[in-house]
Amino acid sequence: MEFAASDSEHREPRPGAAEDGRATEPEGAGGAPDAPGERSQEAFAPPEGTAWTRVLPALDAYRRVVAAAVAVPCGVVGAVAAGLWLGPGAAAVPAAAALLALAAAWFTAGAARRSWGYAEGPTDLYLTHGTAVRQLVVVPYGRMQVVDVTADLLEQALGIATVRVRTAATTADTRIPGLGLDDAVLLRDRLAARSETFSTGL
Repeated sequence: MEFAASDSEHREPRPGAAEDGRATEPEGAGGAPDAPGERSQEAFAPPEGTAWTRVLPALDAYRRVVAAAVAVPCGVVGAVAAGLWLGPGAAAVPAAAALLALAAAWFTAGAARRSWGYAEGPTDLYLTHGTAVRQLVVVPYGRMQVVDVTADLLEQALGIATVRVRTAATTADTRIPGLGLDDAVLLRDRLAARSETFSTGL
């Protein structure tokens, strides 16, 4: 809020000031707090001068097939076991639970895939993912110890791969799924080269 020096001269009202001298704020003034959604976007933004590189839509199909491969056998085994131990009526409970889990995985696969993104900053690799719980992971190039590419049979059939980064002083690893095979190899080579460059003196 501005405070003008006091004098006896008449001054025209400043823009945004009411006739009675009370200060007023124009609509949408910068002083208003940012909306929570805007703050969230800023918190999970890529480093300045870069943009998120997204993964391929083939990751949707991968997640759905994996979900079906887990949910269907679990539902069948659970229904049979419940039917034998608790009676035929109880068999519907595990079957319904497996069906709901499969439906949830099926319909959220797209949103989960769209949440994945990575950016190669000057000194760090940035990775974001998650829908209900969003994450932003920053991995310094100098801390990378192993960078490899993996692709199981289903990933190979869909033409995608996963890049995994293992870092020093931790057992955790960072992964970027749903990359094209060629893109995964190129990213691995870039990260491996940078890890050697930045690890000097560590």
